[in-house]
Amino acid sequence: TFSQPEATRSHILRAASRQFPEGDVQHWWLPHSGQGVRTRISDDRVWLAFATATYVQVSGDAAILKEPVSFLEGPLLKPGEHDAFFQPMIADEAASLFEHCARGLDQCLELTGELGLPLIGGGDWNDGMNRVGENGKGESVWLGWLLLRTIELFAPLAEQRGSVADAQRAERWREHALALADSLEEKAWDGEWYRRATFDDGTWLGSKDSDECRIDSIAQSWAVLSGAADPARAKQAMASVQHHLIREHDGLALLFTPPFDKTPKEPGYIKGYPAGLRENGGQYSHAAMWAMLAFAKLGDGDAACGMFKLLNPINHALTPKESQRYKVEPYVVAADVYGVAPHNGRGGWTWYTGAAGWMYRAGVEGILGIRREGEWLVVDPCISSHWPAFEATITLGDTRYAIRVENPGQVNRGIQHARLDESPLDCMNGYVRLALDGGQHQVVLTL
Repeated sequence: TFSQPEATRSHILRAASRQFPEGDVQHWWLPHSGQGVRTRISDDRVWLAFATATYVQVSGDAAILKEPVSFLEGPLLKPGEHDAFFQPMIADEAASLFEHCARGLDQCLELTGELGLPLIGGGDWNDGMNRVGENGKGESVWLGWLLLRTIELFAPLAEQRGSVADAQRAERWREHALALADSLEEKAWDGEWYRRATFDDGTWLGSKDSDECRIDSIAQSWAVLSGAADPARAKQAMASVQHHLIREHDGLALLFTPPFDKTPKEPGYIKGYPAGLRENGGQYSHAAMWAMLAFAKLGDGDAACGMFKLLNPINHALTPKESQRYKVEPYVVAADVYGVAPHNGRGGWTWYTGAAGWMYRAGVEGILGIRREGEWLVVDPCISSHWPAFEATITLGDTRYAIRVENPGQVNRGIQHARLDESPLDCMNGYVRLALDGGQHQVVLTL
């Protein structure tokens, strides 16, 4: 979205075209034939609205919301059926991209459990937890945080459309968000971190009382990234991530610990992986990038930069010995890094674009603090206190900014002084906004 908005735009519309009229989407599909799988996986319904709202916020291209997009036509899953692979037809019905996003959110709201949290269904972001809520009662804490952030981003877009129906829809989403935020704080807080989910029988997963999967990274990072958690609890939750899941000596940021092994509860196919491999208690890099971004959002530049160094694949292969341990390409992101002997530190599936994309965002937007908001460039760094300075050159269209950030006080964040082309520039709440005006500019910022 930052550097190639047109590529993001086309992909959002392509993804929206893989949605059924009821609001759910193909979890994956084969591009050449359109064959794919219809599932009960829960987070798929929310990501389209999240991605679309983020794209509009960055690019300023609200016109995408009016783009007509077709739906898919196919049989509903039968009771007790977890998924179905088939060739869908293109439905006669089409609707705006806005309507596609809204239907996904509406369906997610409908699928709310007894605790007031979203149902986890056939798995949320973690597909391997496909049996946690297979009977339709298990609930997801992590998905609750994602839904809160998505409603915060997307509800204003509904209100801006001006119709009574869209305003009522946005009001319903906001009312649900208020109740959901209360439920998360009341039900999901475990004393030092947020729990992860409930099984169908109400047993908690990701709790201090759990024998396995006692703490899960993504319920903590998204408590921060949602902006909706109690600030003191969010900070404590990330301190727990640092303590329990970041293994600096091994160069790993684990997804959760301990791995599933002997638990009588059946979480799903994740338990089929050996303990400490892939999602089952190893490093799953996609989630680790979220933790890095969460540390930056909290203002902890030392932790954020420490994680970037930890996760940077090149740092896994600086010597022949380290290269033999890592065993995969050190110039692309690996989906996973093993966290158990004798494979400790070994990379798994590489060229993992989802994690790479979030690493790019965590580095550029989170740490360097450079992000676009429509016709403005916002600079709000959160760096290591050990960094004396950094420089970045940003070219967007005809606009070019040569930026230098100096850190004489050895702090993490907070711009105190700013100069634009040798003239003083206002610092609003510790950051600056720079117009994308087609000019060539020099900016010097002092933390």
